[in-house]
Amino acid sequence: MAVMQKIRDILRPEVIEIRGAVAIAPQSTYEIFPLTLEHLNDVLRLNLRCFVGGENYTRQTFKHLLTEPNVLSYRIVTSEKHLAGFVFVFANKKNVAHITTIGIAPEHRKRGLAKKLLKHVEAALLRRNFDSIVLEVRVNNYKAQNLYHKLDYSIIQKIEGYYSNGEAAFLMAKNL
Repeated sequence: MAVMQKIRDILRPEVIEIRGAVAIAPQSTYEIFPLTLEHLNDVLRLNLRCFVGGENYTRQTFKHLLTEPNVLSYRIVTSEKHLAGFVFVFANKKNVAHITTIGIAPEHRKRGLAKKLLKHVEAALLRRNFDSIVLEVRVNNYKAQNLYHKLDYSIIQKIEGYYSNGEAAFLMAKNL
């Protein structure tokens, strides 16, 4: 019984949902830090909340990303050190990085946190002499596409059937 309760605690959303609306978090200052294995459960919970009904990484996938030497991973936290967002970037040996996932807690959205994480990642990649960065985004995720366009990402191609539900994605890229 204790094991089942622990699983429920891990998967339980931390935000009260009211008829599809999300309670807004109090204003805060935010800081960016590296993600480590000690943050695995927090990232799992936030991932489920960020991508409801979408693609969700498994514990094993996140564990791999958090231990893979070629992956940069960062978290953005509130002044109380609560996780508000994350980003994972695969930095391959060809000087092209790939954003594998980025998520911002629903209650912290519309505060420029994704932009802050992306700028942080780009600066880290520039310090490592990377030339460019790529990502995939759902064709119907207009908010994310708008953010990427504002940060000078361009659509390179459309990838039909990219997601498990058959939805297409845009491959977007940016020269650093």
